[in-house]
Amino acid sequence: MYRVMLIDDEQSARRLLRASIDWEQLGMEVVGEAASGIEAINVIDEMKPDIAFVDISMPFMNGIEFTELATKRYPNLIIIILTAFDDFEYARKCVSLPVFEYLLKPIVRLEVKETLERAKEKLDSISSVSTEQTEEIEASAIDQIKKYIHDNYSDSKLNLTAVAQEFGFSSSYLSRKFKSETGKNFVEYLTECRMERAMELAAVNTKMFSASSAVGIPDPNYFGRCFKKYTGMSYSEYVIQQCTK
Repeated sequence: MYRVMLIDDEQSARRLLRASIDWEQLGMEVVGEAASGIEAINVIDEMKPDIAFVDISMPFMNGIEFTELATKRYPNLIIIILTAFDDFEYARKCVSLPVFEYLLKPIVRLEVKETLERAKEKLDSISSVSTEQTEEIEASAIDQIKKYIHDNYSDSKLNLTAVAQEFGFSSSYLSRKFKSETGKNFVEYLTECRMERAMELAAVNTKMFSASSAVGIPDPNYFGRCFKKYTGMSYSEYVIQQCTK
């Protein structure tokens, strides 16, 4: 069964789409719905859809913005844009996006069915490689995230939620995937990057408040606790040890 997600801020439109198609006959099932692009991004990693019907006009994150994020994460995801006539030309201008089809609202059952049949043919042709490809993409994304942390650990606002948004993941999914790929949770990895740099600064007798700020922990007291937990000694003790070598 191919997995389908319906993303539209109008509940009536989602109900109509769900009810108008014999999904089982097509070898498909509707696994979830979302009322906005943001809601969809937050659950897409759990839903893992093969096909997404996406309304182009939604609050907070529209269908185009959702498509940009979702197809970076899932390059084989089939996006079917739903658009009112007034937005149709706007939708057509987004030719750089990997959109499978544009359908006008109100939907026509036969058009939807024909589009889904074509989508199924495409999915059938790539399903021998999609799982392996997805795993490779996920591993590559984690490598990119690790580099991103190394490049940005000095930003005190860096956290799991910010990084998840930057790379188009939900926070919960990234947390699980990061731990699975690295053996460490996100906070542990970020703290390790910060403390390794703090040790370098301590070795050249940098003042603690300066080192604290430089590694993205503006609270010196919290920095001191992190440093002692990581190295087994206080910052001042570490400085003295390095200076007497």
